[in-house]
Amino acid sequence: MTYQEWLHFAGEVLTKNRDNDPFLNVKNDCYLLLQTVTKRSKASILAFSETVLTEGELQQLAPLLMRRAKGEPIAYILGEKAFWSLSLKVSAQTLIPRPDTEILVEHALDLAKQRITSAHFSGELSILDLGTGTGAIALALATELTPLTQKCGINLSILGVDCIAEVVALAKANAKQNGLKVNFLQSAWFDSLKSENTFDLIVSNPPYIDKNDPHLAQGDVRFEPLSALVAAEEGYADIRHIIEQAPLFLKPQGALLLEHGWQQAEKVRAIFEKNVWHDVMTFKDYSGNERVTLGCWR
Repeated sequence: MTYQEWLHFAGEVLTKNRDNDPFLNVKNDCYLLLQTVTKRSKASILAFSETVLTEGELQQLAPLLMRRAKGEPIAYILGEKAFWSLSLKVSAQTLIPRPDTEILVEHALDLAKQRITSAHFSGELSILDLGTGTGAIALALATELTPLTQKCGINLSILGVDCIAEVVALAKANAKQNGLKVNFLQSAWFDSLKSENTFDLIVSNPPYIDKNDPHLAQGDVRFEPLSALVAAEEGYADIRHIIEQAPLFLKPQGALLLEHGWQQAEKVRAIFEKNVWHDVMTFKDYSGNERVTLGCWR
């Protein structure tokens, strides 16, 4: 079977099983599986489409294709996912990094740069990423801020925390793989931090889905860990906890930036304001949905 023939066959298999995942990108996923096994780029596969697959390659492809046909996320099958400019290892214990979270990174970068030029800047830029998972947010920030702070002679400190030891180990591996200096610590939110640990900026993409949300039975989230998706109080419990506790770990005039569901912005702003945060505002994602909310602590 040639590359071209296998792509056609795999496309038919995934199309027949589209009901398992309405968001399935058949053509893209077929190429990704073939690229993974053959170690060739998409351009090379297209250029040498008549290349015959070896028996060993076919044996490797078969179980991967069946896993995808059953709806398992392509990121879990391949064991990696692109985010920002990074290639990140993922596991079934972590959320799969999504483009919407890059909105949080963009605004966090803006806040960090504003902080460096503010009258309250101490000379050290410190950032905390709560529920870091793969380390995606922390590592994306490190990618952009490391050269900037080095150029300005500023000490950059980024800490990512997660409550699962294996996830912390995965985040550390991603930092090493991408050559980035970020510290990771096992902690349930702020629990393992000391009172003297204070930050210029705290960021988080916490669980925010209600346990009865029908979207939990659709697409990739069917395979992702519920502990990273679902929160009590109709999805607001962890958001509320972070908003209430964050002031204890912020430097003067520090800020908190939270990702949340596209219909949760109004209530998230209300929780910020009830807890006496200032300059509360929400930013939209690439689809025009309210996705990230900011609060400043005075």
